[in-house]
Amino acid sequence: MTDLIGWAASALLFSTMAAQTIKQWRSGAVAGVSKLLFVGQLLASILFTVYSVLKSDTVFIVVNSFMIANALLGLWVDRRNRARQPPK
Repeated sequence: MTDLIGWAASALLFSTMAAQTIKQWRSGAVAGVSKLLFVGQLLASILFTVYSVLKSDTVFIVVNSFMIANALLGLWVDRRNRARQPPK
């Protein structure tokens, strides 16, 4: 039962973050989007993954691996969207 709670929380967390990345992808927007969000998410997820491996926690290894992928994709989408903005 404990792992089920962890998996449910992981699914909610990842789906929320992924939805934001998808929204940015589709809209092409950069206003109000901080690159620091994705950099912070990436660094935190890497550290949490290392910690989870050391603790042998499968739930957190999986979710933080997905969060790393989402942060990398978010950074790429942000870079792509900024490159497509007209010069000021």
